[in-house]
Amino acid sequence: MPLFIQNKPLDRIRSTADLFDKNPHLQEKAKAFRSKPLVDVDPKCLLYVHQREFAATTPADKCVSVIGSDDATTCHLVVLRHTGSGAVCLGHCDGSSTWSEVPLLVKAVTSLSDACKEGRLELHLVGGFNDDSKTSHNLSLDILAAFQVQKEAIHLETCCITEMNDVVVNGTHRPVVYGIGVDVKTGDVYPASFPHKGPAEELRSARTFTGGEMVNIYDSSRGLFQIGPCTWSQNLDIAFWLSQNDDTILKYLSTSPRAEPPHFVQHMKSTIQFLLDHPNSESLFPGGQPQFYHRTETGDWERVVQS
Repeated sequence: MPLFIQNKPLDRIRSTADLFDKNPHLQEKAKAFRSKPLVDVDPKCLLYVHQREFAATTPADKCVSVIGSDDATTCHLVVLRHTGSGAVCLGHCDGSSTWSEVPLLVKAVTSLSDACKEGRLELHLVGGFNDDSKTSHNLSLDILAAFQVQKEAIHLETCCITEMNDVVVNGTHRPVVYGIGVDVKTGDVYPASFPHKGPAEELRSARTFTGGEMVNIYDSSRGLFQIGPCTWSQNLDIAFWLSQNDDTILKYLSTSPRAEPPHFVQHMKSTIQFLLDHPNSESLFPGGQPQFYHRTETGDWERVVQS
């Protein structure tokens, strides 16, 4: 079933420019979205989603009131919500396997909405910019096309992607919005930043760095964050990057070297150091079991010790 815009089925999309030309109200909504104030999200209510992760929950969740993600340059942040059940999912897509990832996001929401007879699925897309390699543009088209072939009727509400999320700063194209939060209770989506990206930030980054696929990180029925078990093999060659200057790391380890946030290089170095410190991933997952975290009364994520 095709995507719907203002209750009308969307034709095949040849370019994002074509999409915005034919649907000027999407341009206006994108401009309004990117002009919203940036919210610094309190980690005590947050479920943070890293690259190639997704999470879904419902308004009944007492552990999570905001799902969020940031550091998206060419990546796209995808929010799908069912207006009847209030079930909402956020995914951080980098184009590694879009056609297999989109069905996971749809299933995450529909499985939490089975008992709901009313409402519809609404889609919000944020991310990308006018990068030289057109990585953003190609990912925009892939995500839209993947949603087009889902059997469910899905209504595109926010589309702040690629050229509509682009700004030129000192002659360099950059995203306007790098991160978003979604209010689990109301469904409100807004630009956001996240000083805390836990739990298990370095482990999760290492999983992505070593080729981990899109994964669900949250069990809303139990209020448990989970990660792994992950698998990687020892690679001492990556120590090479720790001695390189910032420009070299940006050039070779980023899809958009001139648009990365200031902490990108340090983040990459800490991820590489984590992999060097843990050459055997099995040691992080005793008995081959995932790491689980629950939210404490003070709002922190605390690891659950497996007995």
